[in-house]
Amino acid sequence: METNGDRPAIELHQVHKAFGQQTVLNGVDLTVHSRETVAVLGKSGAGKSVLLKLIVGLQKPDSGTIQIHGQATSGLDQDSLDAIRMKVGYLFQEGALYDSLTIEENVAFPLRQHRDELSDADVRKRVHELLAVVGMDKDAAKRPADISGGMKKRVGLARALALEPDIMLFDEPTSGLDPITAGEIEELMVKLKKERAIASVLVTHDVHGARAVADRAALINDGAIVAEGTFDELARSQEPFVTQFLGKDR
Repeated sequence: METNGDRPAIELHQVHKAFGQQTVLNGVDLTVHSRETVAVLGKSGAGKSVLLKLIVGLQKPDSGTIQIHGQATSGLDQDSLDAIRMKVGYLFQEGALYDSLTIEENVAFPLRQHRDELSDADVRKRVHELLAVVGMDKDAAKRPADISGGMKKRVGLARALALEPDIMLFDEPTSGLDPITAGEIEELMVKLKKERAIASVLVTHDVHGARAVADRAALINDGAIVAEGTFDELARSQEPFVTQFLGKDR
């Protein structure tokens, strides 16, 4: 059931993006509803990460519209755009932690930037609650250089949840991880979906991982979404790129 007046959490309509002569996105349409996880699948370099940056406003589309809970993000002043961004959590592909800060300080960073009504004790309590959710509460005093890649993604996830977003963006959350650690990250994503009713976009080339967490998938090729639906629906697709990409996972 939709929230926010039955509006989708995210809507992209005819979104185009190019860098110089290179067209990355060529008329992308995508809708993500509240409480839904949509996986955007495609080859490396297909523009999946660019799509996430456009949604959160880190980059601007050349044309087309992007709406978050019915509000268009183009043409907004910085304060209005920042207000929308605070509703969106972003798990970067490499975690994007600050090397000079401890794990606790990394997770506290958005709270100290945007929730100045919180006392130090409140921030510390909130941080340790978040680290407990991702199984990292015993490592709060460590720095990013002291933990593994999978642990960094856990910390990045805790930080992305700090401002209690109702939308999450996941950029290759299991890339470079061993199968056990990747499975643990996927379990966390499913748990978040069930417990927090968050709308999510997952970009990945990992079909198996996408199946584990997503309600629907959208396959992107040559800058456009060429097929969209549940994995059962995609398994019946005759679109050549779909049959090739899903391969043995069909």
